[in-house]
Amino acid sequence: MYKNICIILLVSLNLNCKKEESTFESNYKWHTIKVTATAYNSVKNQTDSSPQITAFGDSLKPGLKYIAVSNDLLKKGLKHDTPVKIKGFEGIYFVKDKMHARKRNHIDIYMGVDIKAAKIWGRKKISIDYGVPKVIDTVKN
Repeated sequence: MYKNICIILLVSLNLNCKKEESTFESNYKWHTIKVTATAYNSVKNQTDSSPQITAFGDSLKPGLKYIAVSNDLLKKGLKHDTPVKIKGFEGIYFVKDKMHARKRNHIDIYMGVDIKAAKIWGRKKISIDYGVPKVIDTVKN
């Protein structure tokens, strides 16, 4: 009986999580673009003297789902805190960092301090979906 209760609770929690994610996603209009994707780590030889701090001032910690974007993508709507779905990755990532000005149409996926995982990922052309908040009409009569 205890096992059945645990299963019911797990299923219920899972459905609630999906419902919340679905509600979150419905607040955005999603756009798809193709980009070059690489990976980066929060280590000094890949960034600067403060590898845990992004260009926007956010703190990086392994396990966070963050990306850096090239400046041209910032202008296309991938601004700070924009939600992003990356093909081949679970969950939603957020724009928390920006890249050097020389990069174009490029994202960098944050992979904590796992340099091996970043090297295995390498450089790929992929599709991403990014969310632009829907305008909600709040005109009151």
